[in-house]
Amino acid sequence: MDMRAPKRFPRFTAVGAASAALLMAGACGGGGGDGVATGPEGGDGGGEKISIGMIAWDEDIAVTHVWKALLEEKGYDVEIEEVDVAPTFQGLAEGDIDLYMDVWLPVTHESYWEEYGDSLEDLGAWNANASLQLTVPSYMEDVDTIGDLKGEGDTFGGEIVGIESGAGLTSVTKDEAMPTYELEDEYKLVESSTPSMLEALDTAVADEEPIVVTLWHPHAAYDQYDLKDLEDPEGAMGEAEEMKVAGREGFTEDHPEVAEWMKSFELNDEQLASLLTSVRVDNEDDPEKGAREWLSENGDAVEGWMGEDAEGLEF
Repeated sequence: MDMRAPKRFPRFTAVGAASAALLMAGACGGGGGDGVATGPEGGDGGGEKISIGMIAWDEDIAVTHVWKALLEEKGYDVEIEEVDVAPTFQGLAEGDIDLYMDVWLPVTHESYWEEYGDSLEDLGAWNANASLQLTVPSYMEDVDTIGDLKGEGDTFGGEIVGIESGAGLTSVTKDEAMPTYELEDEYKLVESSTPSMLEALDTAVADEEPIVVTLWHPHAAYDQYDLKDLEDPEGAMGEAEEMKVAGREGFTEDHPEVAEWMKSFELNDEQLASLLTSVRVDNEDDPEKGAREWLSENGDAVEGWMGEDAEGLEF
């Protein structure tokens, strides 16, 4: 069972199942796009095979294709295994999958880590700000906390614009944040869909109109708009989580060079948002092309992960 659906994140709900299937389809294949350079056939990897488990979450698609491109440039033979969360953890534990780039801890994947963690290698966190948010455009200068929404219902038309009714983000907003900050009498949570929420956000920002939406990190919207997450002093939206890389048992011994790169891998929120835009917005049908375009523009980040091993890489 995918624990993120009921507890933390909006994408794996009954309403979102079709969208998830489309994400999986969009991630298939994905060789380098037109005009994207490929590396030498023989590199440090010497043709060694590495398999990466990937599920249909935007950030996982993005970072998996980033590392597919990097490892192939270094001479490794990389295969992406597109499966759901439970088979990914099982595959890692049984040694059938080498890496998984998107373990959410301490909450979302807690049950999987308790079951399989003793058979896995923790290769470090690459971002520690995976979180659920209530968000406004930055031009809403007098609204900085969720508590600031109280008494301002008329300003926002009495609405918090949300996403799918079955999403974890929806239930957290409705059952935790709104009661905690006494917003139920002034606001209705509009339960629609993620695309509808984003369309409403786009329209409001274009006209500089007031709007408050349910959103989450990581999301490409933070790269597309100037947004402000509302402070949550009561912790009603839950704590931030880490996104980590996990390897099968023995991975570091078999691939010490790659393990070191993974342990140095990190993306701040701005970098992650721009990567999501490149992979999931600008190149939705060719995620590897999007990843390579992002890598070509972020050489400093790659050098930070790989040090001298990044020398000579071209994308």
